[in-house]
Amino acid sequence: MSETVVGQRSLLPEGEMTFKGRTIDLRAIKRTFLLTVTAEKDDICSVGQTLAAQDLCSGLRPCMKTHYLQAGVGHYGVFNGKKWETQIYPVVRNHIQARSFG
Repeated sequence: MSETVVGQRSLLPEGEMTFKGRTIDLRAIKRTFLLTVTAEKDDICSVGQTLAAQDLCSGLRPCMKTHYLQAGVGHYGVFNGKKWETQIYPVVRNHIQARSFG
């Protein structure tokens, strides 16, 4: 599916997106941990957009959901540069390590 369809038509949050002929139902996700990351100054993906994934994945218990808001970065800086290395990556790494089994 093209990025235009995903980004501009809101098919996923409206429950209308399909993959290989099957509708994608985010409520069906029940056995994973979710970490969403938002950049405070993101001019492409607004603060509420990534946090909305928390609500869309309603099959997950609240203790399985984490949201991180990074102050002082924009869209590009959230996964690149000094703040990524020193502030954001440690959150992602610790989130994965804390939930590793085995």
